[in-house]
Amino acid sequence: MERRKVLILGAAGRDFHNFNTYFRKNRKYEVIGFTATQIPKIAGRKYPPELAGRLYPNGIPIYEEKDLEQLVRQHGIGEVYFSYSDVSDSQVMHLAARAQSAGASYVLLGPNDTMIKSTKKVLAVCAVRTGSGKSPLTKKITAILKEKGKKFVVIRHPMPYGDLAKQKVQRFARLGDLEKHGCTIEEREEYEPHIRNGVVVYAGVDYEKILRRAEKEADIVIWDGGNNDFSFYKPDLLFTVADSLRPGHELAYYPGETNFRSANVIVVNKVGENHAGAETIRKNAAECNPHAKIIETDLELVADEAIDISGKKVLVVEDGPTVTHGGMPIGAGYNYAKRHGAVIIDPRSHAVGSLAETFVKYPHLKEVLPAMGYYGEQLKDLEESINRSGAEVVVAGTPIDLKRVVNVGIPILHITYNIKEVKGSIEEALSAASIL
Repeated sequence: MERRKVLILGAAGRDFHNFNTYFRKNRKYEVIGFTATQIPKIAGRKYPPELAGRLYPNGIPIYEEKDLEQLVRQHGIGEVYFSYSDVSDSQVMHLAARAQSAGASYVLLGPNDTMIKSTKKVLAVCAVRTGSGKSPLTKKITAILKEKGKKFVVIRHPMPYGDLAKQKVQRFARLGDLEKHGCTIEEREEYEPHIRNGVVVYAGVDYEKILRRAEKEADIVIWDGGNNDFSFYKPDLLFTVADSLRPGHELAYYPGETNFRSANVIVVNKVGENHAGAETIRKNAAECNPHAKIIETDLELVADEAIDISGKKVLVVEDGPTVTHGGMPIGAGYNYAKRHGAVIIDPRSHAVGSLAETFVKYPHLKEVLPAMGYYGEQLKDLEESINRSGAEVVVAGTPIDLKRVVNVGIPILHITYNIKEVKGSIEEALSAASIL
């Protein structure tokens, strides 16, 4: 039987998972390659044979997404599988048109084909968009579980940007594990807060193996989602966070709308910042997912130390994915600086190298510097951009301790978010689902 030739569109995360769960042992298909976008320097590499399996002894090449049509025609691709997240519905369909105009069919794999079933309880935290507030919600949930004496681990959505074979299964229990695994800033932003709170984090590439190892030390698995992707594991309880500052996005972005329609609990976040936006989300929830429980929340800003920034020149550094492909122009650092009377420096004239290129690629960014650090050169660019700014204080809204990854001669004030219930109870939702 001739195998159907496949191209998988991805961003070094969902695409690898879809391959592992659906294609790796499937003799009906031949995966010709992956494509890459969103993340720099992924294209040109290979998905290694150690992970690709016996059907792919030479591994699988990773190409640039811009070459989609050429790849379809050159290799006789029959099906193009879209496999990444935080993309507008219109962009998903533009890619469909590109694939079909070259002659291929266009496919989206769903939960039944890609979700892995656990032997333990699974609690999933997903979102409508990047930057909606998943991390503060997960932090709140882990605090509740710790207080109740539950045995749990967090499994984080993948960010495998280094040696994929070595990153197959990763476990983080101490801050030193971040250096051991050569984590990027983006990985640190997600792992470090959990580790500081005494929570074990798993991540990597092969999420079947990751799950089976995690099940040996936990009674509850928390899926800590990335972007607005849906869970890799079949959840017993799904929280989906919607953002009151981006009303309507819950019906306009993929696969965030999947999460919105599938959720057991919809957390309408940042309600105090946009009451009208929160009301739009509630109405859309009533129409699209009337059985979901609605919890309304806000975010409170917390500084890690007492530094007076009133009247001072500050450079604001924000979480990279949230303010780049997440589309948010500002974050926690900016909000804190504004509320405390700081003079915010325009970072664009001080940005160098890859960060200067980031401002060109994302023109909506004007007042914050994204903490990009997927590879060493970007970290050096971040460090130099900060040092060139002339700031008296750096106000960092990224969840990591920047002092651990850059060497700057300017005081750094770190700002984080805590989530607080305005209406409804997160603990009661956990109890109702027999998680507690």
